[in-house]
Amino acid sequence: MMERLQKLISQAGIASRRAAEQIILAGEVTVNGKVVTELGTKADAEKDHIKVRGKLINATLQHRQNVYILLNKPKGYLSSAADPEGRKLVVDLVKSRQKLHPVGRLDYNTEGLIILTNDGDFTNYVSSSKTIPKVYDVKVKGLPNANAINKLRRGIVLEDGFKTAPAEIKELKSTDKNGWFEVTLLEGHNQQIRKMFDAVGHSVVKLKRISIGPVSDRFLPVGSSRPLTDEEVEAFQTNPTGKRSTPRRKPA
Repeated sequence: MMERLQKLISQAGIASRRAAEQIILAGEVTVNGKVVTELGTKADAEKDHIKVRGKLINATLQHRQNVYILLNKPKGYLSSAADPEGRKLVVDLVKSRQKLHPVGRLDYNTEGLIILTNDGDFTNYVSSSKTIPKVYDVKVKGLPNANAINKLRRGIVLEDGFKTAPAEIKELKSTDKNGWFEVTLLEGHNQQIRKMFDAVGHSVVKLKRISIGPVSDRFLPVGSSRPLTDEEVEAFQTNPTGKRSTPRRKPA
């Protein structure tokens, strides 16, 4: 069956569809020995010899099984499958026979839940969706007043010019010196939460993602991982908002 190359590359677990497009444009894909750089080009994985960066991907496509791993990312790991600077990667924390890549990203100094998979369609769906909430525990320096928090709830223009969408922000139990909040976003601008609180004069001290849509696991230790259940994977389609019916406990 003829399919777009970026879809086949994604299905092989090499990269998301968007990243696969860049691989094609860079001239790193050949079909039957000819370099292909035109997006939208189709090939048949059962008949055509498809190579990415010199490696044949046909066998991978034929024997590939979808893998979905939930990782509690520590600080100091890059949310990527490769890094020219040699930094530690989230994929290094998970053992798998399949070549995995992260779904979306968490900042280098942010910890919490991130999904690793070889399913490019799943990655594209979750990363581009505006209906799948990501929830974070946020500890900030000082105690923001109600006016500052309401500004963030309504949406704010960041220093880089990005206008944030309205955000759900719940105040958790704070200390005398630090405010604690639960922040829910439906978007993923680079370092968005850190920039949001910087904009109202309260820098982020600690940031941890505690849920991705319907998936959460407060008992998963930092640095550990587990497979997603079939029900959890299916829930991204049937219950992407992951509405909770029980109240959250305050952060430790």
